[in-house]
Amino acid sequence: MSGGPRHTVPVDVHLVLRRDGDGGPEVLLSRRAGPVYATGLWHLPSGHLDPGEDMVEGVIREAHEETGVLIAAADVTAAVTVHHRPPRGSSSRIGVFFKVRRWEGRPGVREPDRCDGMGWYPLDALPEPMVAYCRAGLDAYRAGMPAAVHFQRLGDLVEYAADGVDRTRLLPGPPTPPPPPGGADLPDPLRVFAERAVGRIVRTADVSWPRAGGRVWRLTGSGGGTWYLKHHGGPRFHDREVAAYRTWAPGLGRRVPRLVACDPVARAVVVTALAGWSPHGMDLDPATEVRLQQGLGRLAAALHGACPERPAGPSSAADTVKRQLEEARPHLAAGDEELVRALARAYEELPPPVLVPTHGDLQYRNVLLSDDGEVRLFDFERSEYATATRDMVRLGDTWAGRRDLRTAFLDGYGRALTSVEEHRLECESAFDAVSGIAYGVAHDDPEVVERGHRTLYRLHAARRP
Repeated sequence: MSGGPRHTVPVDVHLVLRRDGDGGPEVLLSRRAGPVYATGLWHLPSGHLDPGEDMVEGVIREAHEETGVLIAAADVTAAVTVHHRPPRGSSSRIGVFFKVRRWEGRPGVREPDRCDGMGWYPLDALPEPMVAYCRAGLDAYRAGMPAAVHFQRLGDLVEYAADGVDRTRLLPGPPTPPPPPGGADLPDPLRVFAERAVGRIVRTADVSWPRAGGRVWRLTGSGGGTWYLKHHGGPRFHDREVAAYRTWAPGLGRRVPRLVACDPVARAVVVTALAGWSPHGMDLDPATEVRLQQGLGRLAAALHGACPERPAGPSSAADTVKRQLEEARPHLAAGDEELVRALARAYEELPPPVLVPTHGDLQYRNVLLSDDGEVRLFDFERSEYATATRDMVRLGDTWAGRRDLRTAFLDGYGRALTSVEEHRLECESAFDAVSGIAYGVAHDDPEVVERGHRTLYRLHAARRP
């Protein structure tokens, strides 16, 4: 051991944001611009660690600053470590490359003074010119190697050249053990959390909604029991769901899951499983659908009465609608914006409502129907105090052309809506439609976009003489 000063090196973090393209896996690359190192060259989103920051925090921060996407810590996995020395200067550095396959938002240039291009490129057809250091990490990643040494020499080019000298030395790791049966997709920190809550897990299945921000796994225990583990896409969703399961959901009994455990740091919950089948996307016979709507009405009434009402504060509908219209405007039909603005003005004139506990996303995809006809409800991450009519907005899409379904719901709910509530429902339906169009376009969710257009068309039609 040398008795001299310890050798220290800076640490870089690199984001391998990966998606499945038509021709195979693709990664997100940005092109450097301005007075920065390697300007004009393609590179992964990357940067140095801030003081006191760990590597995962660093790559999440850099991802948001450079691309605008939001990444949960549980979705960050180690990919490759590269020991690099540039062609000029003698100091080396450690680059840690992290793979991420789930995120929120659409990537885009967020630092135009440092980046003038961004796009998805096939892993087997990377663009040129590219930073050689970055290319070394991606070559190791493509080869399935955990590490590489990339020591360049004086006179080497900063950019990778296919016909030039490649200083990359790939370092294999130990043999990879086979994954546990049925458990290949559950990140280790979440598995540890779940097994502390319910015991040993022998099988997992990813049952996430394809376009949702969070993830959901079905867990099977060693004794045959079944639970669901949910990793929330953000702290607000986590806090809402936990609060709902702890406060008003228990009053609904076996019609909703029970919270088994939660981890606020990992933003994860384990809940019990519900028996039943999903009516989402099913061609239901009329009588079954009437019973389903009656059951939803009874559930909504029980939920809305589970805790005391609260008075509403000052309305911010006008500001919210204005912001959503800005985002959705390029995708609206003629007359849509005028309709929504008129309803926003009318909404401000309505008497202040009372707020009740709501589900926040009451629609068929969050419902199960048991064999004995009982309706059951799950997914409370959007649950909050809101107007009672807010829980009827998305069900309104199922009522179009089926007056009997609306009647069945209100029959189960136990009362008709007042004239003020009818007007409030009309306004809130328009606001939800615009919000859905803006969200769906930004998150590539065509179902939500189309539901928004259907709703606006229906509101237009209802106003025609």
